[in-house]
Amino acid sequence: MVKALFFVIGMFLLNISISEASSVHPDSLIVIKSQGISVAFKSKDTLFVPASSENHPSFYENVVYKQRLDSLKTQVPLDYNDIVQRYIDIYLNRKTQISNVLGLSEYYFPIFEKSLQDAGIPEELKYISIIESSLNPHAVSRTGAVGPWQFMYSTAKGYGLQMDNFVDERKDPFLASVAAAAYLKDAYKELGDWLLTIAAYNCGTGSVKRAIIKSGGKRNFWEIRHLLPIETQNYVPAFIATNYVMNYYYMHNISTSQPSFNTFIDVLEVNKVLSLSSIAEAANLDLYELSILNPCYKKKIINGSVKSPKRLIIPAVDKAMFSSLYNVLNGLKPDMENPEIIPLDFRDELLISSKTGYHKVESDESLLLIANRYGVEVQDLKVWNKLPNENIVPGQNLRVSNRKIEPEVIIEKVDKKPEGKYLTYLVQTGDTLDLIANKFAATISSIKITNNLKDAAVTPGMLLRIL
Repeated sequence: MVKALFFVIGMFLLNISISEASSVHPDSLIVIKSQGISVAFKSKDTLFVPASSENHPSFYENVVYKQRLDSLKTQVPLDYNDIVQRYIDIYLNRKTQISNVLGLSEYYFPIFEKSLQDAGIPEELKYISIIESSLNPHAVSRTGAVGPWQFMYSTAKGYGLQMDNFVDERKDPFLASVAAAAYLKDAYKELGDWLLTIAAYNCGTGSVKRAIIKSGGKRNFWEIRHLLPIETQNYVPAFIATNYVMNYYYMHNISTSQPSFNTFIDVLEVNKVLSLSSIAEAANLDLYELSILNPCYKKKIINGSVKSPKRLIIPAVDKAMFSSLYNVLNGLKPDMENPEIIPLDFRDELLISSKTGYHKVESDESLLLIANRYGVEVQDLKVWNKLPNENIVPGQNLRVSNRKIEPEVIIEKVDKKPEGKYLTYLVQTGDTLDLIANKFAATISSIKITNNLKDAAVTPGMLLRIL
């Protein structure tokens, strides 16, 4: 998110081929020639923000664009000038991208608007998400900013988003938009101006405050613009241009492209551990579509509980499907997809990380490869291991989980299954070995033998094999 908090992926519509010499410094200017026009770009993260062009529209066109922006009557002042016009021109030349974003906005914007309204801030701030991620919940920057609102790990934590082996709530459109609204509200309280608040979403409130001080106390974006980072100088004009394009696209022969998933949805709460594949099978849903609607679950597993239920988004289903869906959600299907059972294809990985919580780096392994193996983010590994960068060496021990490791818990990874079929049970708060044995019609002795337990003590988070 917030660029102090570097923001992510490139300006949503700038799909231009970039030729860059390997010796160019990350903060250097890159000149791109597109359709005969030279545009200067400032490269800092993965976003390239074009500077204003010398090609200006006619006076008549200027008046028309200004009148259209003025007619929007937003709380955020949509000032018009040559820099804003340049962005409008660039975006209008990217009709396919605009069409796709328009289609996605029909699903995402009602979610974002509610979060902004609940926070009491202007709903036009929803357009920040387009600049940040093109409404892609899986957008990730090179510096670790994640999700449609591009939150960095530490900022996300500070605004209540959860990130662990199962979930990354920065990718959740609902929760991330609530956090983004809270950040914007806090920034506005400090700065007292919406354009400066938008600038702060890019470079942080500290950078904006320093620019204000250098200017002698001025609190007008255009007056302190030259004192802000290059990306931020262009971020606000890009925001204004995005407002124009998203409201007047039809005046420029641009149509809406429908998204590739069903935008008519139902929202359910899941208080069990449940895989998306079992839900898809029960309700005859497409797993790919279900994954799009639930992007925050890293392993396509919902780790809900009674104390902390998780949100499940499903396409509106036929009423005939609700019976089988109800059975899965309420644990009435006695198979490996039972909501209280961890799916077997996830078992070994959890056994490894729950036993030690650490990974020994091997030759040719990268931080990204290790992060993918354990279902966490690169940024998570950097924070847990206090790494200044992504450099790691063979033999290095890395913490791969933020769970508290219980040394008295002994769970051995086995190469072969015990004789007969078995289930894998995740111990919950309040469980005892006696309760678990009764639950599965097993004996305490058999559970201890199967799991190499020295005594009958169990702790939440343990994985037990039940014959």
